[in-house]
Amino acid sequence: MAKTPGHGPLTGVRVVELAGIGPGPFAAMLLADLGADVVRVDRPGGPGLAIDPAYDITNRNKRSVIVDLKTPDGPARVLALAARADILIEGYRPGVAERLGVGPEACRARNPRLVYGRMTGWGQDGPLAQRAGHDIAYIALTGTLGMIGAPDAPPPAPANLLGDYAGGSLYLVVGVLAALHHARATGTGQVVDAAIVDGTSHLAAMIHGMLAAGGWQDRRAANLLDGGCPYYGTYETADGKYMAVGALEPQFYAEFVRLLGIEDQASARKDWTRWGELRETVTARFKTRTRDEWTAVFEGSDACVAPVLSLTEAPHHPHLAARGTFTDHGDITQPAPAPRFSATPTAVRSGPARPGADTVDVARDWDVPDLMKGLE
Repeated sequence: MAKTPGHGPLTGVRVVELAGIGPGPFAAMLLADLGADVVRVDRPGGPGLAIDPAYDITNRNKRSVIVDLKTPDGPARVLALAARADILIEGYRPGVAERLGVGPEACRARNPRLVYGRMTGWGQDGPLAQRAGHDIAYIALTGTLGMIGAPDAPPPAPANLLGDYAGGSLYLVVGVLAALHHARATGTGQVVDAAIVDGTSHLAAMIHGMLAAGGWQDRRAANLLDGGCPYYGTYETADGKYMAVGALEPQFYAEFVRLLGIEDQASARKDWTRWGELRETVTARFKTRTRDEWTAVFEGSDACVAPVLSLTEAPHHPHLAARGTFTDHGDITQPAPAPRFSATPTAVRSGPARPGADTVDVARDWDVPDLMKGLE
């Protein structure tokens, strides 16, 4: 079935995604959520580390074809798709796409307006460009991993959200959309080199400014926003769960200590010499009640305190439920597309694309009959 028109601001934009894992598929999902017609080119057998395709939410709102780039006619089929696309995304190591015959020069020879997005950890050049890696290694070199955690313990692994998705996928999407704007204005596409080390470093721009100004210490848990401040952090409750506190401004801090029942600590906010004492007091107070009891205490206040919820609890929070932050589609509870648009609303239009399931439709809609070879 052809993609239903009118779903999101990128309706009419065609995207080719060369299948991979991690930040590339997530970036393509963002474009698909925004309405783009994303065709994922899956390889026979699928990529490594893949979950059951029925549950791979990063493939929602997409369509899939299977092309073996190692066969004689494989590259030509991808080039035929690239000739009709606005954007192509790949996440191979530098030089691999070229060796497979689907690199930027080959694709843009067929389509000079094409925006060719390249997603890597280390970037297209530099001493580490050809090395393997994953999120944790990329963020380790940028200094961002070293900012996280207690000073007397190893930095914890923050899932793969900071590097792969924030420093990688989001920067790739910004890059290809900016390049698409330029291509539509000038008729000329370009290559976008999105490296996780670049994006993750860029995320810390404010911290680098604070460091240069002397307002940030280059060590963990010693600063306002890294757990060093006793009124910006997390605390265990009586039932072994946690509350998050972010009472930075004076008026919010005053509300926080009032509701927590430690108003005698009101003057400790700006006195760094009392932060240890304040932390001990706050810790002891939170352990006197359960997480739900403290949630009720702070309900409706401006103390900037919230319960730390699990992934399964989050969709049921009244605020997130009221906004529809999560949605159910195909028996899978999942985050709804974000952000939101007043004139071109987005939606989860289809579940995860099954590898190769859309070959016939894509061949027709994109006018690429060569995709049907092997199916006839």
